[in-house]
Formats: sequence, structure tokens, C-alpha cells
Amino acid sequence: MPRPALHLAVEIDGDGAHPAAWRRAAHSPGELLTPRRLARVAAVAENAGFTLVTLEDSILPPGSAPAGGPAGRIGAVERAAFVAASTSVLGVAPVLATTYAEPFHVSSQLASLDHVSAGRAGWVVGVEEDPAAARAWGRPVVEGADARAREARDGLLVVRDLWDSWEDDAVIRSVATSRYLDRSRLHAIDFSGETYSVRGPSIVPRPPQGRPVVLARAGLVPAGLADVALVGGATAAEAGAAAADSGAPLAFAEIEVALDTPGEPARERIADLERYAPWEGGPDRLRYSGSAAGLVELLTELGGHVDGVRLHPLVLDEDLAVLSRLVLPELFVRRIAARPLPGTTLRASLGLPRPVSRFTTDGAATPVREETR
Repeated sequence: MPRPALHLAVEIDGDGAHPAAWRRAAHSPGELLTPRRLARVAAVAENAGFTLVTLEDSILPPGSAPAGGPAGRIGAVERAAFVAASTSVLGVAPVLATTYAEPFHVSSQLASLDHVSAGRAGWVVGVEEDPAAARAWGRPVVEGADARAREARDGLLVVRDLWDSWEDDAVIRSVATSRYLDRSRLHAIDFSGETYSVRGPSIVPRPPQGRPVVLARAGLVPAGLADVALVGGATAAEAGAAAADSGAPLAFAEIEVALDTPGEPARERIADLERYAPWEGGPDRLRYSGSAAGLVELLTELGGHVDGVRLHPLVLDEDLAVLSRLVLPELFVRRIAARPLPGTTLRASLGLPRPVSRFTTDGAATPVREETR
């Protein structure tokens, strides 16, 4: 059977995927962190038909050497809330790392985002690898890939349990009986990990989606914990193999893109920026440079292997315009890509079911399965 149409996501942090992208931005450097700039980019992405935007983040400032450029950013959750308020169908997924941040706070932030967005929130599970992040948090360094993966897994489990700790009908809001909550439908979790312990319940009612959509790099967390695996690969076939191995309900290929613009080929644009810094890119990401038509063909080929793509444009102001004018319209005409569904949640747009709480309706906790400890 043919695969469903591709879901399209785009990363909109900063000025683009290249560290010197700010040098080609269509705005003054001082405008980068303004609400007007963020709203403009989000509007272009939504009007183009993207299902989802993601927002990179870290407790550490973006690296500026040797390219120069911005050395700060506004928090991803705060930006995501602003994007949610200024859009109507676009999904919004900030990056949040649980390497040092407390999962209780991560859970509350994302649940709040899902409420203010009316169910359009997602979460890209991040990892802090730089020891400087530990110093910023005042925490011991989490050393090694295995330890960071453990923190990601434990953090995700705790966050999911906190989202579930309020049953859907826990809030009564009855003036006649003077009852706001049915306390039998609130559940305290009890988690003890290697670096922290958490007791619930959450302070935020269950999100509209039950759980916001979770995106994670393939292999970072155990199969089945993430809704969307972000997969790499040098070719469409390699991305497809990684998707099949991920065990996630959906898999999105990570693609860095540099497109020919009306006045300048992609190779010249890249060469211009390479004078200031190399385009090292993300690990194991597919990279495309060239015409819009060539990207359409690549995405058409990927449609037979993965469920979606997350694009990382070289320079947002240049590449997002080409994507919106020449790439996405052709994908929709060919029915290669899917538009978000108006009036629905991000889960519904992605074809994901709304998860039930792991707590039963009689107020007793469902026994924790061994694989989720």
C-alpha cells in the first residue's frame, strides 16, 4: 500500500542552519530577537502549508565564533507560546533538554504550551553535551552518551507520567457543589532516578492532546517512547532504513537545504557564507543543494521511505521564500505532502491517536510496566 502523504516540518531558530546565515538575512541584526521577526517567519511557514515548526534552544548561548553573529536567544518555550498565539493551525515544538533541567518544570511548560495553543504543541527532546551547561545549572556533569541517553529516557518517562497524573475529567468546575477538582482523579507519581527524584501530581491539568507530540533523535530514547523519530541518512534509502529501525509510530528525515534563488545558485550562496565559517551541519543529516525542482524530486523519493521531513534551511529569509513559492505548492499538487488540518490538534494532523492516561478512572494507578522504569 502507498504511504500517506509526507508531513512537513521546518526549523526556524535564528537566521538559518548556517552559522553565518545572519550575514544574508533580510533584516537588520538587531531585529532577530524581536516579536515582529518571529511572527513574520511563522506566518510564512503557516501560509506555505508546513504542519510544524521547531525552535532550537539551549541554556548556553549559540556559538558565535568564528562566524560572529548573535550570541543569545530567547527561550524556545516562550517563543513557541508567542508563535502559537499568532498562528491558527501551525504545530509548534520547542527543543527542551532534560539533561540538567528538572522534568517537573519541563512537563509544566509543555502542558501549558499545549493549553495556550489549543492542542498544537510538540516537544523536541534535546540533550546538553557541553559541560558548561552543567555549570550553568549548578549540577554535576552528565558524562558520556549513555548517561545523557539515560537522562533523556528518565526525563521523558517522568514528563509523560506527570501529563497523565491529571485524568481528563479531573476538573469539575461545579459552582453548585463548590467543587473544582475530583481529587480521586489526581495521581502522585513516585520516580527515583540516578540523579533526581520526582513526586507528582503535576500542577497543570492534563494537556488537550493528552500528551504533546514528542519528537526525538532516533536511538536517543527506547523505541515507543517518542511519537516521531528524527532520522538521518545520506540517501533516501538510508533514511528509510533508519526509520524502519526506529520503532516509533512516525519517522521524519532530517534534511539541510540550500536552494537556488532567482538571483544566485545555491552553490554560490554556500560559498559566500563559507568565507566566514564552515557549514558543518548536524550529525548524519541528509543535505540537499540545488534547484527547487530537484528538492521536490528528492522529497517525492523520500515519501516512499519516511512519514515526514524536518527541513533546516541554509538562510531562512532566502530559502523559506523558495520553499513556500516553488516547493510546497508542487508537493501539494502532486499529493506528496499533507497540509495541517484546520481546527484540529497536532496529533490529529499527524494521524496520531490521543493517548489514554496510564492511570485508571477509579483513582488507582495502573501498575508500571517493567520497560518503563
